Amino acid sequence: MSTIKPVLDKAMEKLLSRKLMVWSTATYLMLFTSSLASEDWVAISLAYIGIQGLADIATRWRHGS
Repeated sequence: MSTIKPVLDKAMEKLLSRKLMVWSTATYLMLFTSSLASEDWVAISLAYIGIQGLADIATRWRHGS
């Protein structure tokens, strides 16, 4: 498993951003399984995008690019 994970991570990074993957999962749960309320979907989407945005800003600030 430890040799497969880097390959899968690289493939997923090329195919989909993690933000899109989280949004897609939340959308699937909301629409098709009815196990997620629309308010929860919005909260998940906003939280993840916000956290990822802050991480991107911190990385750019730290590395100066």
